[in-house]
Amino acid sequence: MTSLANVATLKLVAFLSGPAGVNANIAALQQSQNVLLPPIAAKSFFMENVSSDIAEKSVEYKYTALYIYCGKMVNALKEKFRTFSGVIQMEIDVRVSQDRLAGIDRMSQLYTDAVSQTLNQNRGDWGQGLFYSGGYEVSFGPVKHGGRNFIKSAKIILDVDASVD
Repeated sequence: MTSLANVATLKLVAFLSGPAGVNANIAALQQSQNVLLPPIAAKSFFMENVSSDIAEKSVEYKYTALYIYCGKMVNALKEKFRTFSGVIQMEIDVRVSQDRLAGIDRMSQLYTDAVSQTLNQNRGDWGQGLFYSGGYEVSFGPVKHGGRNFIKSAKIILDVDASVD
C-alpha cells in the first residue's frame, strides 16, 4: 500500500508544480500584495522528508523550496472488503531563506498562501481512488540559522481520502 502514498505524492507535486500551480498563485499574490516574490524553480520541488540542515549538505540547494511527502497512512477500513480505505496524510514543507531576519515571516506567509490557494483550486477527485475535501492545517516553525543566513519553514498538513480494491 505504500505505492498509494507515492501516487498521492506524485499527484500533489503535479498540482503544485503545474502551470496553474503554486507559481501562478505567486504571480497573483505579487500583484495583489504589491511585493516581489520570485517563483519557485522546478528543481526546488522535492518528494522527500528531509531536514533543512541535511538537505543543504547533500545537494545543491536553492530557496524557496517545497518538500512534499506522505507523513502517515491510516487504513480505517471505512469501506469493508477494500484493500485500503482510509486517509493519507500529506505534508508540504515550505522553506524560505534570506540573508536578513527582517521580512522572513512575511515571505514565509506569502509562499504558504500561494500553496494553500493551489490546494483550494484542487479540491475533489484526484483519480485513482484519491479524494481531497479541501481541509488543511498550517504550522509555522521558528527562524533558524541556515540557508542564506536565516531559514524559516512552514508545514501544511492535509488529509486525502483513499479507497482502493
